[in-house]
Order: sequence, then structure tokens, then C-alpha cells
Amino acid sequence: MEENRQEEILEEAAAQADAAEAEEVIDDTQETEESAASEMEEMQEDSEEQDDQKKRSLFGKKKKDKRDVQIEELTDRVQRQMAEFDNFRKRSEKEKAAMYEVGAKSVIEKILPTIDNFERGFVGLTEEQKEDAFVQGMEKVYRQMLTTLESIGVTPIEALGKEFDPNFHNAVMHVEDDEAGENIIVEEFQKGYLYRDSIVRHSMVKVAN
Repeated sequence: MEENRQEEILEEAAAQADAAEAEEVIDDTQETEESAASEMEEMQEDSEEQDDQKKRSLFGKKKKDKRDVQIEELTDRVQRQMAEFDNFRKRSEKEKAAMYEVGAKSVIEKILPTIDNFERGFVGLTEEQKEDAFVQGMEKVYRQMLTTLESIGVTPIEALGKEFDPNFHNAVMHVEDDEAGENIIVEEFQKGYLYRDSIVRHSMVKVAN
């Protein structure tokens, strides 16, 4: 009888241990389920908040006031007109400068024949005639005209002894000369002139070889 009693006690103790272990497993399962449910709620709240932000960004933009729109349009129009006026001013200045240069070159072309006549007259003078007061007075007038032309940007084109350049020289004669180099100007018939960087008149020259 005593042995049976001990077996019953052992079986009861084992049953109690199994029940305690089962309860512990159930508790762990419940905690896991509660934790998972909590995480799901947090994820759902984050998703809802992101959706709200997207909706606000898409549909929550503040509509511009009509006055602000009108101000922007007027500002853009004024800026465009200012840019057009600036372009017009620059274009007008360029056209005026071009017209001034054309007019100046026209006047210079009319003066150059007078310079040519002075130079032709001085070439034929003897040493005795050069001492004459009248001739000396004409030479001073000639020098003054050259100085005035130079002050406004008129300069003679170098030709004699230089290599022929069609941009500055006009070859009217050609000669074979062993003493001169190839394509070298050996004689100048009429002097050419520049006004600033543009040609007023080409030099008329004779070119060797």
C-alpha cells in the first residue's frame, strides 16, 4: 500500500510539473502575440501618417492669390521690356558708330586728293625753290593737314619695300628685278590710307618678281 501511495505522489508531482510548463508556454505565446499585435498597430499608424503626408503634399498646396499672380506677370513683362530696350540701345549705338565711320571715311576720301596734290608739287621743287617763303608756308599747311588727319585716326599704309598684300595694296604694274625680293613693292604711285582699322584707300604700287 505504501508503494502505491508513493507512485501516486510521484505521478501527481509529474502532472503538476507538466501543467506548470504548459502554463509557461501559454504565457510566452500570449506575450509574443501581444508584441506582434503592438508592432502591427505601430506599422499601421506609420502607414496612415505617411498617407496623410502624401495627401497634404498633393492636395494641401495653398492656392496663389490673384494679386500675387498679377504681380508676377507684371514683373515678368517689365523685365522682358527692359531686356528689349537694352538690346535696342546696344543695336542703336552700334548703328550710330557704323554711320559715323562711314561718314568720316567719306570726308577723308575727299581730303586725300588735296594731300596728293601737295606731295606731287613738292616732288618737282628744286633746292632753291624749297627755300622760298611761299613754298615753306605751303609745306607747313601740308604738315598741319597730316597732323590733323593722324589725330582722328588716319594713317598712311606702308608700301615701299614691303611685301605685297592685296588687303592693303593694289598692284597696277609688275616688273622683273633681280635686285628686289619676290613679291616686293618697288614703287608707290599713290599712297594708301587707313582710318582706324579699315581701308580708306588702297596703295597703288609696282610689284617686283
